[in-house]
Amino acid sequence: MKIIVLKFGGTSVGTLDRIVKISKIIISYIKKKYKVIVVTSAMSGVTNELIKKAGKISKNFPNSERDVLLSTGEQMASALIAGKLCDLGFNSRSWMSWQIPIITKGNYSSARIIKIGTDQLKRYLKKGGTPIITGFQGLNKESRLTTLERGGSDASAIMLAKFFKAKRCIIYTDVDGVYTTDPNLTKKAKKIKALSYEEMLEMSSLGAKVMQPASIQDAKLNKVKIDVKSSFTNKAGTQIIGRKKIKDTNIIRGVSFTKNDAKISLLGVKDKPGVAAAIFEPLYKNSINVDMVVQNISSDGKETDLTFTIKSDDLLKTKKLISRNKKIKFKKLIVDKNVSKVSIVGVGMITTPGVTYRMFQALANKKINILVISTSEIKISVLIKSKNLKKSVELLHKEFNLNK
Repeated sequence: MKIIVLKFGGTSVGTLDRIVKISKIIISYIKKKYKVIVVTSAMSGVTNELIKKAGKISKNFPNSERDVLLSTGEQMASALIAGKLCDLGFNSRSWMSWQIPIITKGNYSSARIIKIGTDQLKRYLKKGGTPIITGFQGLNKESRLTTLERGGSDASAIMLAKFFKAKRCIIYTDVDGVYTTDPNLTKKAKKIKALSYEEMLEMSSLGAKVMQPASIQDAKLNKVKIDVKSSFTNKAGTQIIGRKKIKDTNIIRGVSFTKNDAKISLLGVKDKPGVAAAIFEPLYKNSINVDMVVQNISSDGKETDLTFTIKSDDLLKTKKLISRNKKIKFKKLIVDKNVSKVSIVGVGMITTPGVTYRMFQALANKKINILVISTSEIKISVLIKSKNLKKSVELLHKEFNLNK
């Protein structure tokens, strides 16, 4: 069977009119003789409303029941899409994750898919049916519904593509591909024809909200070819493929940024073995993600200054955890909420010297001070004052020839 997986995000199914339009997209693939598996998110805004309802009912709403509640959003969307396809004369029905089944493991609200049953769906596809499957959810070993991380419908689609050996997985969203940077920030942003899994993973982790990072990792590990397209236009999108198939010669492929950062500095920390672990252990246990870290040790080796970044939403909780931490001693805590992270991403920097210098010099030429630095094989990130964000993105976009 020539199978293709189509995933539609919340904005793509955000209204009844949108559902009518995406039904026509589905039909276009059926007419091309594909066996189509559709994965849907909840209609835009529905999941947030369900979260609010849970919060109003109880401040300690059980995570297991929260997952049951949140899964109803995709259930509604899948039924509406299937109903419209039937109305247009096509054989379609909704499939809940437990009916397939999609098996998950891990905690509620952050489960991962480990297995998908294929027998029932294969029989249905062979009979000419078009299954509309609830994304973002699965079934654990206790036969309880679980949800994946937010944006988890991407992971549902990619894992379905893996288990059904689909020719391609197409992610339909409200943008017509992945851009060199956010088009809302600069008009010079250009759509990228093809990105490697590694580049897309870095860009998603660094603020490009096109796909869920965990799902890109799944695609890379399982060699699932992805197209990112818009359900609002007929324009070509962006392919996400293996590194060796990329023909673009640009060293840097994109400039990403985040706005919701906060910088915390602990000054005069009594330095001893294990002090960094003692600082970060309570944050880890409270699911607070620490991003950039820099440490400066005094000349006598007795004290250290430790700076790290977190999401600004976690700032109050982090300050409380640090103040209550009996395992560490420090002289002063400084917080800065007016910071942003800017990153350049590209597999080309692996074999190209001078990229770091060019980035730092471009910022220095415009008197933009770098507060913290972090790097990976294909990424360089710097923390700067938020007031310099737009200027920094635009000058780095130009410096690495992304305007052309």
